[in-house]
Amino acid sequence: MNDDLRRIPRIVRPFVSYDGGGGCRVATSDPVAEIIGDYRAFAAMQRERLLARGIDIAPYALSHIAVRVADWDLYVHQRTLLERHAKANSENLWNGRPISLIVLAEPLDVLDGTPVSMIELIPPVHQRVYRMGLEHLGVVVGEDVDDFSRVHRAALTGQQFQSPAVEPFYILFEDFTHVKFYRRSLYDGVLLEGARFDGFRHVDGWVPQRLVTATGPNPLPR
Repeated sequence: MNDDLRRIPRIVRPFVSYDGGGGCRVATSDPVAEIIGDYRAFAAMQRERLLARGIDIAPYALSHIAVRVADWDLYVHQRTLLERHAKANSENLWNGRPISLIVLAEPLDVLDGTPVSMIELIPPVHQRVYRMGLEHLGVVVGEDVDDFSRVHRAALTGQQFQSPAVEPFYILFEDFTHVKFYRRSLYDGVLLEGARFDGFRHVDGWVPQRLVTATGPNPLPR
């Protein structure tokens, strides 16, 4: 970890999760949950939604958890905090803005012991309606993903063609969160495309830009 990260004061705050009985509780201190929210409850919610659609993800590994933030300054802040609990960040440009793929020093423990080692942290651009905060769960189906897509065609929303090595099928839920189903983990997919996870790599010199829409140029939120 570089000296700059050590000098930034750590913000610690409890996070709230719901107990299923209409109340809420402050969960045991978890530094990553303090930054991104109750990822365990989020993963459990997505699993239950999938079960209701006839999809059981218990046999599969998890690729990552994705978090969207509403503005660039919050992205930089959360990136800094998450890197304190990480061993690498491969930040690259995607759709006109940087995205961080943060590999944690200690995997998160979700869904009764399933590890998650990567957080995908995503800033704006806003080109449609996005869910802010915990936004999607990545599931590694493996080489049977095409058969999986045929069996569960009625439940799937579509497929994304992000790159030759990253082409997940996905389900979009009514609250604009997703579950994405991959042939290989996002980590392995971007490695095939030349990404490096050997420290903390940031896109240099990028600043929030103006988004041109049908109503004219609009500044991105900061």
